[in-house]
Order: sequence, then C-alpha cells, then structure tokens
Amino acid sequence: MIRQLHRKALGLIAAAALSAMTVVPASATENFRLSTLGPGTSPYVVMNTFANIVNEKLPEYSIEVNATGAATRHAIETAMGRSQFFMSSPNLYHLMETESGPFAKSKGAAKQAEKLRALFNFPLGYYHIATFADSGIETFEDFRGKRLFLGPPGGAANEAMRILIEAVTGYKAKEDYDVVSLGWDAAAQGFQDGHIDVYFNPTLPPSPIMTQVAMTNKIRLLGIPNEKLQRPEVQKLLERPGFFLGSIPAGIYGDNQVTKGDVLTIGATVGIITNQSVPEETIYKITKIFWENIDGRARQTELLKNVQFQRAFDQLNIVLHPGAARYYREKGLEIPENLTGL
Repeated sequence: MIRQLHRKALGLIAAAALSAMTVVPASATENFRLSTLGPGTSPYVVMNTFANIVNEKLPEYSIEVNATGAATRHAIETAMGRSQFFMSSPNLYHLMETESGPFAKSKGAAKQAEKLRALFNFPLGYYHIATFADSGIETFEDFRGKRLFLGPPGGAANEAMRILIEAVTGYKAKEDYDVVSLGWDAAAQGFQDGHIDVYFNPTLPPSPIMTQVAMTNKIRLLGIPNEKLQRPEVQKLLERPGFFLGSIPAGIYGDNQVTKGDVLTIGATVGIITNQSVPEETIYKITKIFWENIDGRARQTELLKNVQFQRAFDQLNIVLHPGAARYYREKGLEIPENLTGL
C-alpha cells in the first residue's frame, strides 16, 4: 500500500531540505569532498552543518557534501585521498583495521586505515527499527518473509543489524527474510511508499524521517526483547567499539507511535575523519572554526545540541589529526594518550 504524506508534511520536507543545503563559496583555493549518510539521519545534519560553517567562515576552502553510498566505501575513498572527510565510527574503524566484517574481502584495508585521522566524535543516535502499525509486524519473529532495509549493502550498519536479527531470532538474511539493497535516501522514500516492511535507521530521536512518517501514519518501533539481552551474540555486538545499549523515549513521535514504553535498542557513536595528508594548518583552522560556531547553530537546530566539545573524544579510537590536536591543546582539553599517535 502506498503511503502518502499530506501537504504539511511535504512542506516540512521541503523546509528541511532547504535548511540542509550546503552553501558553497563562489571561489575557493582548496576544494574538499565530504561523505556522509543520507538525508533524514543525524550525521547528515551534523556534517552538512560542518561543511556550511567552513564554507561560510573560511572562504579559502570549499567542502562539497556527498550523501550517497556506505561508510565502508567512504572510508577507503578517504584513505586513498579521493575524499577528504567522511563519517566513520569506532566499530567501522575496528572492522577496517582488522579486515573483518564488510572489510573481510578488502585486502589492504588495514594498511589504508593507518592513513586516517580524527577531528572529533559525536552521538550517532539509536537504531530505529520501524514498521507501520498495520503491517502485522510486532516482534522480531515477525520478520520472516518480510522486506527489511538494514542499511546500504556492504555497510557496517547492514552487517551489525544482520547479526542482531540472527542473535535474537536465528533468522538468516536472504534465507528467512529479504534484504532491500538501497542507499539511505532511497530507502527512506521506499519505506514511506510502502515498499519496505521494516526500516532500520541509526539516528538521534526525533528522527526527521520518522517524524514525517508519523504525521500521517501510525508506526511501531521495535526494541530488543529484555529476555534476549543476555544472549552471548547480543552481548558480543554491544561490546563492539562505539556500541552501547540505549533507549528511544516513549511517545517521542507523538500519538501515532503505538509502541508502549521506551524502546530498548543499540546506540552508537560516530565522528568526522580525514586523511593524514591534509595539511595541519588546514585542519587546525577547520576544527577551530567549527567549534567556535556550532553552539550558535545548535540554537537553531535542536539536534546539534548533542555535538559537545567536552565529549569530542568519546569512544574515539582513531588518532587525532595534528591540526585538530593542536586546537584541543590550545583550548586546554586533555588528549588521551591513545589519540596522540605517540
């Protein structure tokens, strides 16, 4: 069944798209590429804001935002110098440096990981596992035979959610349920149009996409059952770098959120990562201008209040770029030894 958004929702989508547009300076001496998750996710909002601050305040630089593809691909591209910034996560970096998970067939990925350097971390949010209230899907066991979007193919989110589903139900991807292979943006639209039965999206609540859908449709958010939390496979997933157990508040999406109580799910941390070859002075100026302006942007966009200077190193497992480290030292922020590269 096709799900339609009424005019008010469409107006909000247009307004959100307009506010998220990246401002690119007319002329710049250096052009950079930044890769992130698609619209409707918290990284998209944070990283578009990052690009806009740099583009507006440092006219010598221009950052163009790419919001297509999976972070696994973005990591390799940035390590190879084809992109200068991307959204990474402690889990993704761990998989890359150990050549496991989605990097298992990417020989040389560990060597490429050595070229990556960090600017800061921020909260990704919580995995929303959403379905329409009239879909007949009320638990993970109801996934059998359904169409699930777990994240872009080959991505770390896709891999993690396959593991979670199998840990809770024993179901295997492509055997017990269908995996929808789309990017983040196309999947959000596919879910709204009724082409996806269960939609997985890691983002801070209230998610723009889920807010839009819940304006005109009753939705159900599925959580990890309490009785399955102590399963070794679930615990092993929660022990991954950057992962933690969290909850989506009851009623965060209004009366059309039919789930009763808080929703227990996996939370994650991500960050903005660059290549070690980007000059120290460049990263110093970019890091400085971002932190000097983010509080002002947060007064306009509630979600940005989650990006906090004092938590820039939370769960960070990638060495800081020298330019970023220089700024943090100037501001008196103590840098953990594992982030110094010494």
